[in-house]
This record gives sequence, C-alpha cells and structure tokens, in this order.
Amino acid sequence: MALNDTLARVDADLASGRVPVARQRLRGLVSSYPHEPAPRRRLAEVYRLYGDPAEAGRWMYLEEDRCPEETAAFEERYANAVRRMRAVAGRGPEPAAPTPFAARQLAAVREAASDTLGHPVTWESLAKVKGDIGESSRLSDVLTAGGCLLFAIVFLGIWIYGLVSLFR
Repeated sequence: MALNDTLARVDADLASGRVPVARQRLRGLVSSYPHEPAPRRRLAEVYRLYGDPAEAGRWMYLEEDRCPEETAAFEERYANAVRRMRAVAGRGPEPAAPTPFAARQLAAVREAASDTLGHPVTWESLAKVKGDIGESSRLSDVLTAGGCLLFAIVFLGIWIYGLVSLFR
C-alpha cells in the first residue's frame, strides 16, 4: 500500500478514535519508509496523545524542530547508545537521511554506539550485535550469580531433607 494511502487511513483511524490502529499503521510505515519524515512526525503526534514524551521524542529525534523536553525524555529512556541506535530505527548510510540535520543525528548515534561497543558499527551490522552491550554492571553480574548460587543451595537442601525424611 502506498505511503499516502496509508497516511489517509491513519487520518481516518484517528478521526474515528482508533488510536492504537493508527499507531500500528504508522509503525509499519516507519519500518517500510525509514527515511520518510512524515510517518515519524505522525507517530510522534500519536504518542503525544498517549502522553508519552519519550516515544514522541524517539520519533522526532531526527527532526530539527523537535521538542527539547521530548528529546531529553527519549535520551533518558534509551541512555545506552546501542539501544538508542536501535530505537531510532535508521537504515542505511547517513547520506540517505532526508535532511542534513537527520544525517548528523544518525552519525552521532552510530558513533556513540561504536564507542560503547569498542568497535565500529554500521546500521547494517547493528542486527548482528547481541544484546545491549554496556548495560550490565559488575554489581548486577555478581548479584545474578549469587542469586543463582543461593537458589541451587536451597534446592539441594530441600532435596536432601526430603530424601532423609523418606528413609526415617
């Protein structure tokens, strides 16, 4: 379905109060037309209806006339550069961006993600990156390992207690 036809359907959905349907259509358009600003702007408008400034900021991130508060909310929610790069949902090289501002934003996000990962990353290679590197800390790793160890000890203790009770 053509971009303009789908945008017309989005208008009809919004006019009849079917906001979730409009949001889903717009998400599909952003996926199909990643360098087209109209679906991103409209999706930001829908998230404003939901009262979600972080998502509105996400979809306006490549626009020069974006709202600073929404941008700050987006950057706070997606503080990790790899997550932010995925969230922006850019595809292809920065020169394919619709505006010079968008190209600079995409380049800045890609460079930050490369710094976080410790090696160069491209929009095409992002799909191969496993997880969101840099989100885990040493403390969370230690607590996770400790919790697993504690669970194993408790499980083993209950199993031994049951075995001993069986033969009494």
